[in-house]
Amino acid sequence: PFPADPPQPTGGGDRNSIPLYDFPNQKVVKHFLPEMPLRTSALRTLGGYANVFALESFIDELALAAGADPVEFRLRHLKDSRAKAAIEAAAQRAGWRPGAKGDGARGRGFAFAKYKNLACYVAVVADVTVDRSSGKVRVARAVAAVDAGQIVNPDGVVNQIEGGIIQSTSWTLMESVRYDRTRVGTRSWADYPIIHFEDVPQVEVVLLDHPEDRFHGVGEGSQGPAAAAIANAVANATGRRLRALPFAPERVKRALA
Repeated sequence: PFPADPPQPTGGGDRNSIPLYDFPNQKVVKHFLPEMPLRTSALRTLGGYANVFALESFIDELALAAGADPVEFRLRHLKDSRAKAAIEAAAQRAGWRPGAKGDGARGRGFAFAKYKNLACYVAVVADVTVDRSSGKVRVARAVAAVDAGQIVNPDGVVNQIEGGIIQSTSWTLMESVRYDRTRVGTRSWADYPIIHFEDVPQVEVVLLDHPEDRFHGVGEGSQGPAAAAIANAVANATGRRLRALPFAPERVKRALA
């Protein structure tokens, strides 16, 4: 039998593809491919990581086109009060300055998502540096605010959000499997770069507790917003929008050329 794709609202490949924002005109198209030339498996978050990266990158582009601050633009187009609270908490803890511009090498980005559109709310601010000569991007600091409903184990929530941001930083900046139509070319850890300790960002997490609510899972909530915040920070720093992952040095140098 063909594999099944989980339906909305949780979704599979289309997880988090439906914007939470209050836009009057939306069209979301899913292309499900039950047969592939190579065996594939699930990435943590399923489609949530890539879809939030794409969606929140485009939200920043819309804010730029509207001449609006990215945080203010998001707040303006949200009705969910808890979504707004998470965004405001992350911006406040990070010391967000509306309209701040990057200097060509340093930048700051913002992103937000409600995982599966029914679980935890996570907003992330990322500070990056871009070495224009080498193309290397480094995430210096990330600040996250998370609303996971009733927080039973605060340390556990912080650990999950921190781990998700660090993993997402590695995915976003360097991780990639090489393949062609017949086989996978990446065969060992020597061929598959992952983040090293010296490149792990400083991460701060703000917890928004709602003891009147049930508890929500947080294990996959921060990966998508972290990726988009990094992308938006790179765009803020350099004025160039990268739309393909990962942001490996050669790809960054081509974008800046």
